Amino acid sequence: MALTPRALWLVLLGIVPVVLQPAASTVWLWLLLCAVVVTVDVLLAPRPGSLHLERELPTSVRLGDSVRTFVLVTNPGTRVVRGLLRDAWPPSAGAGSTRHTLRLPGGERTRLTTLLTPTRRGDRVADRVTLRLRGPLGVAARQASVELPGSLRVLHEFPSRRHIPSRLAVLRQLDGRAAMRTRGQGTEFDSLRDYVEGDDVRSIDWRATARRRDLVVRTWQPEQHRRIVIVLDTSRTSAGRIDDAPRLDSGMDAALFLTAIAGHARDRVHVIAGDREVRAHVSGHDRVGVLHDAISELAPVDARLVEADWRLLASEVARVGTQRALVVLVTPLESSALEEGLLPVLPALAARHRVVVASVADPAVDRMRRGRGSATEVYAAAAAERTVSLRERTAGAFRSLGVEVLDEVPSRLPLALVDHYLALKRQGLL
Repeated sequence: MALTPRALWLVLLGIVPVVLQPAASTVWLWLLLCAVVVTVDVLLAPRPGSLHLERELPTSVRLGDSVRTFVLVTNPGTRVVRGLLRDAWPPSAGAGSTRHTLRLPGGERTRLTTLLTPTRRGDRVADRVTLRLRGPLGVAARQASVELPGSLRVLHEFPSRRHIPSRLAVLRQLDGRAAMRTRGQGTEFDSLRDYVEGDDVRSIDWRATARRRDLVVRTWQPEQHRRIVIVLDTSRTSAGRIDDAPRLDSGMDAALFLTAIAGHARDRVHVIAGDREVRAHVSGHDRVGVLHDAISELAPVDARLVEADWRLLASEVARVGTQRALVVLVTPLESSALEEGLLPVLPALAARHRVVVASVADPAVDRMRRGRGSATEVYAAAAAERTVSLRERTAGAFRSLGVEVLDEVPSRLPLALVDHYLALKRQGLL
């Protein structure tokens, strides 16, 4: 049961008889009358369970975008239903107005709209729907909460997707689908063409030249169907925030950008996310399907406050296949965690695959290094210098094993990683 503002006005209206007949019995009689009116109104109010509720909502939305969700209310009875409906969502769903006025004649249906603008990635689960239906006098109402399940998956914002066209243009030049072919040795034979001045004489096909009596050269293109394994670290080191965004989200952006470009290059991409257990594993060679699956599967993955088990993640890479692959480890360059966890397993991994470590750098550290205005800033600068020194020491240990290290700020890391991938394609090293 719930009381409306009319109940308060009904009680205050009792001032009139009390003024006319100032006695304790007048007060008690008026309160008794109010209680009777409220009881009758509650008994005559429609039952919330008599309404039929349905929920309509899309399966997913990109972080930062808005989406409309609907609650369909059907009144199978003959009486007019008046009241309020509250469609509850968690705060991170970014719901606008969740309270809706309800006036529904018998035998009709209405659709109530709630606008959502999520502020966090992951699965946003709807809470209960609460109905408050007033009686005919509008003094009291029946109230009940109804379980109406619904889930909306909020996908990664993927800000680096705006750079996909420019990198696809480079990729088309590499594999010869553009009007201008870049010269240079690839690893997969493409076709024969006439020799022109400036071609590498090592590309001349002497057998074809003998048959045609003109110099003929071979053209090459980067090999396709290579394996790209992206390992996304979701341990405690990825839980830190950079520019008010989780470090994991910045690493995820780089992983998705590389997935998109490698998928267009017809390489087989594997995306593995994990810490002490594998949280997500997506694989495929369909350029659209693998990116869609990666975005969807990585959406609910959050960083956990545990240490990464790099032996487990390395074994997951080994399960992908024995073929030599490009293995990208997206993990922060935290010396205390990597020197004890990753460094022991890295030699075996680097012996079988080409390994790249992609780390999200914090631009605040560089700003702290330049601070000299006060004693506090000097101490902060010294701490920042020590942090940079430790990161460079860890990166140097990785490079001594033949591992490439990319340590860039969030806006630069996706571009640096994809440019490195395209450079390997161009040099025939992948």
